[in-house]
Amino acid sequence: MSGDLDMHHAEQVGAALARALSEAPQEADVIIDLTYSSFCDSSGLNTLLTAHRQALRSGRRLRLGAPSHQLVRLMESTNTVGLFAMGPMPPNSERLD
Repeated sequence: MSGDLDMHHAEQVGAALARALSEAPQEADVIIDLTYSSFCDSSGLNTLLTAHRQALRSGRRLRLGAPSHQLVRLMESTNTVGLFAMGPMPPNSERLD
């Protein structure tokens, strides 16, 4: 994704994540590429948490690729940072546009 993960984009991002999770193979890692997203508000975090719960229910894992410092700080302040696997984007990742 690119741009802000905020109240103006949360619904669209949530729908894309729901689709990606439903189309991913069982036990797959679904990685959200956050390389080009530098801001996340509480609406965006709620969208990520909803997708995280959906992933767990469906036997998949939601990972955050290249999260911004601001997003990590938001998750630290809300005690949600431990819910997500995070790291750099793996090379040759399949993209859902």
